[in-house]
Amino acid sequence: MKRRRIVMLSAVVALDFAYLLGHAAAQQLTLRQQLVGSWVLVSNDNVASDGTKRQLYGQNPKGILILSAEGHYAQVQVNPDRPKFKGKTRLDGTPEENKAAMAGTVAHFGTWSVNEVEKTLIMRSEGNLFPNDEGNESKRSVVIAGDDLTYANPSPGGGGRSESVYKRAK
Repeated sequence: MKRRRIVMLSAVVALDFAYLLGHAAAQQLTLRQQLVGSWVLVSNDNVASDGTKRQLYGQNPKGILILSAEGHYAQVQVNPDRPKFKGKTRLDGTPEENKAAMAGTVAHFGTWSVNEVEKTLIMRSEGNLFPNDEGNESKRSVVIAGDDLTYANPSPGGGGRSESVYKRAK
C-alpha cells in the first residue's frame, strides 16, 4: 500500500513538474522583447583583424542605446575625454576640434528589427552623424544575459570589428 502511494505521489509530482516547465518555456520572452528598452554603454572595443584592441571612445566611454517597442532606435557613443572647443558653440570649432569631436563620437537613429534565428539586431540608419551611413542597414550579433547586452558589429566605421557591452538602464 505504501509503495503504491509513493508511486502515485511521484507520478503527480512528475506531471506537475512537467507542466511548470512547459508553462515557463511558454512565458520566455523573444529576443525582440528582451531588447526593448534603454541600455547604458559599459565598454566598447574595436578589434583589428590581427586581434589588437583599441578603445575609440576611451577607457570609460559614455553612451546610450534606446530600442523602442515600436521599432525605432537611437544610439550615441562618445569619448568623454575628447577636447572641449575653445569657441562658445559647436559652430565655432576649429578644423582640429571638429576632427577630434567626430573621431570621438558616433550618433545615429532609425528603425530596428531582429532575426530571432540568427540572434541578430538589424539597424536601419535614417539619420547619422556620418552622413555616408544614412540609409544603410547593419547587423549586429547579440547576446543578453540578465541585464547585460553584448553585441558585435562586424563592420564599424573605424574598421575591424566592434564589441560593445551595455547594461539595462534603471
